[in-house]
Amino acid sequence: MSSNTSRHGVGSETVAKSILTRIADWVADRNLPFLVTSLGMIVMLLWAGAYKMTAPGAEGIIPLVSNSPLIWWHFTLFGPYVGSDIIGTTEISAALLFIAGYVRPKAGIAGGLITTLMFFITSTMLITTPGTTIVIHGMRYMSFLGLFLYKDVISLGASFYLITHFGRKAMLSEI
Repeated sequence: MSSNTSRHGVGSETVAKSILTRIADWVADRNLPFLVTSLGMIVMLLWAGAYKMTAPGAEGIIPLVSNSPLIWWHFTLFGPYVGSDIIGTTEISAALLFIAGYVRPKAGIAGGLITTLMFFITSTMLITTPGTTIVIHGMRYMSFLGLFLYKDVISLGASFYLITHFGRKAMLSEI
């Protein structure tokens, strides 16, 4: 297959003709969406998970967890420090599953399922946490807190993408 032939097009011999489709083909051939998404997710989860195991990290998520209709009970049951350690451990575990997914795709699927649940829960905090929006000159904007939480909506989409990517690799290994 030549460099101008896409393996991802409608047919197996679809030729990328325009500069835009050649760029898209180049990106796809190098699997850049998966690499950037998976490595970005791994770094974010390891870093955030480790931070949640510190006192400032635990104290920083108290208002978020306390206002969540889905997980408010977590800190009531475990307290903010142990509760934050559990959340951090979950994030680190998901990152390790994504890493393992490079050689064992089903581990990557498990990591994606964990982060899908996790980011769904944190995405709802965008609606339930006070202070996620501010009014300036009569217009409502997302505050820094709102923007911080909004990245979890994007991470939710990335989690679904990683499930499908690792899922396709797992299905190919089952053939």
